Amino acid sequence: MTQIVTRACSPVDAEVLTRHGLHPVLARLYASRGVCMPDEIETGLARLVPPVELKGCEEAAVLLADAIQHKRRMLVVADYDCDGATACAVAVRGLRMLGGQIDYLVPNRFEYGYGLTPEIVELAARNPAGKPELLITVDNGIASVDGVEAANALGIDVLVTDHHLPGDELPAARAIVNPNQPGCTFPSKCIAGVGVMFYVLLALRAELRRRDAFSDALPEPRLDGLLDLVALGTVADVVKLDGNNRVLVAQGLQRIRKGKMQPGIAALFRAAARDARSASGFDLGFALGPRLNAAGRLSDMSLGIECLTTDDIGRAWDLAQQLDTMNRERREIEAGMQQQALEDLSTIDPAGATTITLFNPGWHQGVIGIVAGRLKEKFHRPSFTFALADDSGQTVKGSGRSIAGFHLRDALDLISKREPGMIVKFGGHAMAAGLTLAAADVPRFTAAFEAVGREWLSEEALSRTVETDGELEDAYFTPQFVEMLDAAVWGQGFPAPVFSGEFDIASQALVKDKHLKLQLVRGRQRFNAIWFNHTDTLPARTTVAYRLASDTWNGVSRVQLIVEHAAS
Repeated sequence: MTQIVTRACSPVDAEVLTRHGLHPVLARLYASRGVCMPDEIETGLARLVPPVELKGCEEAAVLLADAIQHKRRMLVVADYDCDGATACAVAVRGLRMLGGQIDYLVPNRFEYGYGLTPEIVELAARNPAGKPELLITVDNGIASVDGVEAANALGIDVLVTDHHLPGDELPAARAIVNPNQPGCTFPSKCIAGVGVMFYVLLALRAELRRRDAFSDALPEPRLDGLLDLVALGTVADVVKLDGNNRVLVAQGLQRIRKGKMQPGIAALFRAAARDARSASGFDLGFALGPRLNAAGRLSDMSLGIECLTTDDIGRAWDLAQQLDTMNRERREIEAGMQQQALEDLSTIDPAGATTITLFNPGWHQGVIGIVAGRLKEKFHRPSFTFALADDSGQTVKGSGRSIAGFHLRDALDLISKREPGMIVKFGGHAMAAGLTLAAADVPRFTAAFEAVGREWLSEEALSRTVETDGELEDAYFTPQFVEMLDAAVWGQGFPAPVFSGEFDIASQALVKDKHLKLQLVRGRQRFNAIWFNHTDTLPARTTVAYRLASDTWNGVSRVQLIVEHAAS
């Protein structure tokens, strides 16, 4: 059963924001998301938490400044998702602007796995350009105890920049920058890996400034030119958009809308058929992010990082087209796997379980996380999907997605303690996590995961709730109002507006056999609406939860309702 509920909103906070000059609906939306004071909606760079508050940032700045001034070879060890790719691009572009000799390495996830492993260190040491003297991890490394030890043994220093939760033991790196490491008081714990790397560059520039390193030969660079990359990685990694992250994303979107972006970002907008002049977080999360992620899911992230680091417009366009093709292939693979997963569930009643775990030896390990997310969305259960890790068939990799109130990484940690030796390795966040175990242990893991689910999840937690912002007055169903909403920054933890209301259904028909196209009527107004990936028809009158979008045809813009849920 799914309930449509209205978010609580403090009328006092909404009134304060309205008096500050905010549109009354926008004031209500912000107030219901916890914004109390006018300065909390400011997104100027001056609102950023200073880098000195991020533990390890100053040590990292000294380490990098020394490396630059002594012309040491540096190598970025990247991750294979959008956050890792953008963090790598920020590191490479930023360090080159600051005078560093920098290259990057993109390990193939299927061959080397996740993080800075000893095998990746060995690969880095054989770098054709020469053995690096400093390795810089981006969006990984906090769990790479063995990898850092291997680097140290080869006389290679390591700087870890990461945002994932640490384990019981930290790697013996020269410096660690991670807001979630013990002793770090940085308030934005949910900053993405790309944001951490951007902060390191801010601290490095300040350190070089203190050393009088800038001159006519090396002018002090502006780092805000990297914010388009920071915004993309932050949104695509689905981290909570707290005040600090909203500043980073807002500033990046502002630059994109003005045409001030990397050639690769511009090319990805073009490949996705999106207009960068009206860029939104939705574009970053659902159009650009998946195209970059497709490279890491199906092969390796080299194509994506090259797209983000090249200054050649033609090359960027060629790479963006290749990424677009990969994304289409990824969607086809995902659709087949999702259908198979639903067929596997057809003999099981998910309502009788608190969790979902599925394994299919024919699945592609690069797409299992997406399928886990689809299952979580459809059944509102924490879900894990598994695929073979290699051709031996002995080991599997799993990817999980969770619901509110069930911390996935903590669940894996508990299972690892209850079932010693079963989980080979694991990591992740509250809402997403991954693990490796023996194929023969999948049934054992399934039982252990379900046991934790039964302990932690109440019936209320397993009931889906669609939170909305309530009724929207008729006067605001205009393209201008939609444009105002799209100009704001929305995302994880600061959700985009979803309104609700009762409508008469004037007509309904399927489009491409999988989307429900509707004509909704309320009073004298008639609205076009669509419910994507939904085929069941609706009663003559129903309550609808919906987002607003502009639909432009022949130069004329009209408001379209994107249905999120409807009471059946």
